[in-house]
Amino acid sequence: MTNHDYVIIGAGSAGCVLAARLSEDPTCRVLLLEAGGADRAKEIKIPAAFPKLFKTKHDWNYSTAPESTLANRELFWPRAKMIGGCSSMNAQMYVRGSAADYNLWEDLGNRGWGWDDVEPYFRRAEATLHIEPLRDPNVTTHAFLRAAAEVGIPTLDDVNGPTQEGAAHTRVNQRRGRRWSAADAYLRPAMRRKNLTVLTDVHVTRIVIERGRATGVEYLHAGASARASCREVIASSGAINSPQLLMLSGIGPARDLRAHGVEVVHELDGVGQHLQDHLAFGVIATCREPVTLAAAETLPNLLRFLVLGRGMLTSNVGEACAFVRSQAELAAPDLELIFAPIPFAGHGLGPMHHALTIGVVLQQPKSLGRVELASRDPRVAPRIIANYLSDPDGADLRAMVRGVELARRIFRAPALSRYAGDEEVPGPGRTIEDALRERSETLYHPVGTCRMGSDARAVVDADLRVCGLEGLRVVDASVIPQIIRGHTHAPVVMLAERAADLIRGRIAAGTLPGRRSA
Repeated sequence: MTNHDYVIIGAGSAGCVLAARLSEDPTCRVLLLEAGGADRAKEIKIPAAFPKLFKTKHDWNYSTAPESTLANRELFWPRAKMIGGCSSMNAQMYVRGSAADYNLWEDLGNRGWGWDDVEPYFRRAEATLHIEPLRDPNVTTHAFLRAAAEVGIPTLDDVNGPTQEGAAHTRVNQRRGRRWSAADAYLRPAMRRKNLTVLTDVHVTRIVIERGRATGVEYLHAGASARASCREVIASSGAINSPQLLMLSGIGPARDLRAHGVEVVHELDGVGQHLQDHLAFGVIATCREPVTLAAAETLPNLLRFLVLGRGMLTSNVGEACAFVRSQAELAAPDLELIFAPIPFAGHGLGPMHHALTIGVVLQQPKSLGRVELASRDPRVAPRIIANYLSDPDGADLRAMVRGVELARRIFRAPALSRYAGDEEVPGPGRTIEDALRERSETLYHPVGTCRMGSDARAVVDADLRVCGLEGLRVVDASVIPQIIRGHTHAPVVMLAERAADLIRGRIAAGTLPGRRSA
């Protein structure tokens, strides 16, 4: 048995930040446990190559249960299983979300998480992460932004600026044209410290709870069982694995735990509930000219990347984005349009040809899903029920339909019609509604399954402590109480930066007065 001050479960975006910040105190012993291995695969550093990591040893390779509202399909949900987590496998888009998103978090009972409170932590993160414009945006990406302006979407310098509504080139987590993950920014510099231990290929099986307090974890490593004791356990395994681990440890809905033969240690009905995700649908058109990323893997492009850190392989694929309202009367955007100079269908795993995609993304879904245990065996994947497009009044479906219609207008606008040819998806002869149900996929942003709040269904409080227990926190996307208008990497890094201050006693979220921007 080993003894530490902090045991962090998961070396993803949040875990890397926490390990770095908590180990800044030389008197604290920090143990970071990661289920996957090292982040050495060459595809990790090549920005455009991220889909090649899907369904490999670097991916948990999850799928949802059959989604009755999406033609009864089981949707593939990639989740990174390696150092750096999803920051080592994502599309590198750095999108904070709007100030209104975080003010809503505070309104939902989470004092200290309004925009004025979290904005300094975004700035702290941005001073550590490397965020830069794309080095070589595709010629069709420039045309997309001009076309968006032609249909009335204003052009912005950055969607992370004072105004989110509008279109802009994507800012990315890259350095000199290569991916720059949370492991690069936070963990690697910290690994020189003697008080930080990082173990890979470790599968945590249980959080040990004794007399209402977390005292350590049990895990499998190199074919053997082991235990690490500590004064605080921090689950940072993500919106799927963190609730699964809590339930395997006897923390969760009592009826569900007993159904799988798990002893109830602490009943907490909200664990695994309130799952939210951004649903995405790609409107795809052929490209009239051979200028797209379909040519990215040619020898000249490979040499340009290796020698100069430039060219098509530096693309993050989602080269521009626009935040728009599906209805004029809405107070803020509820849709995102992501432009990709490639036919991004089937998660980019299929054969490529010269085509263009405008991804329509539902930013404020009303539909809620859940994560459940499928077995008491920690090696068995949990059951994911996303419940996309299941809201009773059909608002989610209507918003997506309007987004598809807007994407078609942009393709027909003069600036982009030079490149955009025939529509491939949805294509002729099928309704938008049918196409949405048959081809929509995740945008890889699950949140909410260990929701932060002050109500009876909350899993963690505003200090990110698991309600009713001591010595146990959750710090990752699962605590997000309402999904943001943006992408999840930026807020997760912010969450972990702020959590580190909470854990070290530098701030006390529950006692901070709420503040609002003018």
